[in-house]
Amino acid sequence: MRRQFLGTAIALALTTALIGCGGGTSDAPKAMAKGDLEKAAVKIGFIKLTDIAPLVIAKEKGFFEEEGLSVTLEPQANWKVLVDGVSGGQLDAAHMLAGHPIASGVGIGSKVKIVAPLSLDMNGKGITLSNKVYSLIAPTLEKGKPVPATALKPVLTQYKADGKPFKMGVVFPVSGHNYVLRYWLAAGGINPGYYLPGDAAGTTGAEVQLSVTPPPQMPATLEAGTIDGYSVGEPWNQASVAKKIGVPVIVDPDIAGLNADKVFGLTEAFAKANPKTTKALLRAIIRAQMWLDEEGGKNRPEAVKLLAQSQYVGADEKVLMASMTGKFTFGDGDTRETPEFNMFFDQNASYPYYSDAIWIMTQMRRWGQIPEDKADSWYIETAKSVYRPDLYMDAAKSLVTDGKAKADAFPESDGFRSYTKPAIDGVAFDAKKPSAYIASFSIGLKPGQKVTAAGVK
Repeated sequence: MRRQFLGTAIALALTTALIGCGGGTSDAPKAMAKGDLEKAAVKIGFIKLTDIAPLVIAKEKGFFEEEGLSVTLEPQANWKVLVDGVSGGQLDAAHMLAGHPIASGVGIGSKVKIVAPLSLDMNGKGITLSNKVYSLIAPTLEKGKPVPATALKPVLTQYKADGKPFKMGVVFPVSGHNYVLRYWLAAGGINPGYYLPGDAAGTTGAEVQLSVTPPPQMPATLEAGTIDGYSVGEPWNQASVAKKIGVPVIVDPDIAGLNADKVFGLTEAFAKANPKTTKALLRAIIRAQMWLDEEGGKNRPEAVKLLAQSQYVGADEKVLMASMTGKFTFGDGDTRETPEFNMFFDQNASYPYYSDAIWIMTQMRRWGQIPEDKADSWYIETAKSVYRPDLYMDAAKSLVTDGKAKADAFPESDGFRSYTKPAIDGVAFDAKKPSAYIASFSIGLKPGQKVTAAGVK
């Protein structure tokens, strides 16, 4: 009896100690107790970029665990492998290009419907040129200012005279990196080419040859001379600065204004079958995004240390810091204020705006990925079918109810953002009139035009 009493006492003491420590967070037992999640063990895919920060923070700071989730973050070789993993069920969700769910909605991407209930970040991309190309245009540039693509025109003329193609890398055909690079080139009077139906190259009529290269391979590909420049997310522009092999010339807020960069994507079927799990994932990621942008980004240095780990981005901390603190290093002695670069929560960066999706679709149509004209209503309906602010706000409101967020941190919105930052060409974007917007560009498909092997008709 004495042994039985001692055993019971020890068990009670251990139980009390475990409850007191809460597994590292005071809210964990509470979340686990209320959590009858459909799927507690979740695999999330990612590409090694700094904008995986919300996922890394949600895991490392215990936000996923507090929601009763056991999350594994799995790096993927490239964007195609990542999307195929989500579509095939090997991954439950992923860090995705904003264009991935949209492409599934318009019928040019995954055959499985993918939805985006949350935007992981806003902006975060840059355009880098090789040292050789930059040296050719440097004498014409205004110091400390974004570089317009017009500066490339004499270089393209020389390349053409020498019988050489001018090549630039993008990360994927439906990436924002592709669209901002094309936007920048076209704003400078340079045609980046059109997509034939079913074509993944998009080089019909191109003055610059664009090709796909996975983000982590961009610097090495540039150094090898395979490409003359690229459009990519961080830290791979900064990696070229650190290696002294290239020079970033402009960042995406200065090209097309503010827009979603990456999203949290999962199949529509997964969201329907696992509503509680989906909500728990969104709650954890939103909390991570708030943490990242808290008090002007005071936590960014800690985030950089976590991202630098080999299982995540695996880049030098100095390289990561060069674009994660509201500043961006364009070269030695050229670090500029870039407060709108890599926003995770500020300015409603995490809200999945229909209008952000519509902007991407306008660029798909502009360059021929959407082969025929569509009515304005089609763009809006398609955006609503893939971007899901309803799921986002359900998670956000529950955080407010639980005292983990303030109500005024989230927008009262119809899903359409007010675009106040001008694009490099001065063309204003009205998401409710996408057809007129597409037609307004001097370079790009006009109403009624199609791309053929013989060119645009």
